[in-house]
Amino acid sequence: MKKDIVIPEVENVFIAAVQEWSDDFMEKVWYAYLVNDSDFLIESVMVVSKAFGTIDGEMKKTSLLRHAFVEVPAVSVVKIEMLEKSVLVLNNEFMVTYFIGDKLYDKKFIFKADSINENSVEEVPILFVDGIIVR
Repeated sequence: MKKDIVIPEVENVFIAAVQEWSDDFMEKVWYAYLVNDSDFLIESVMVVSKAFGTIDGEMKKTSLLRHAFVEVPAVSVVKIEMLEKSVLVLNNEFMVTYFIGDKLYDKKFIFKADSINENSVEEVPILFVDGIIVR
């Protein structure tokens, strides 16, 4: 029975962290984006995020945040959430689930602790700005 289950591989869909100016905070803050760099419309998109890790030897974790998007067109991006400064020292996990046609896809994307910083940026496709990409 298990051998009959086909789990399709996620391709050209990823998470990017991009730093932008915030008038509310009067400083640059990091935002997480879902990037659909594929030729397909993705539908019924669900993103569940959390952060976890140790700070000063003590285990910390945040609550789960859930985001739903009816659809994300081909070759486009959607802003998921702001990444608060205090959680950047933790592992930031994004579980993404979506449909292409009648096939269900899901993948876990993890920004390792302290990996979201200005020193390790690269150009994010579609946005054409510097950011951190997790594939």
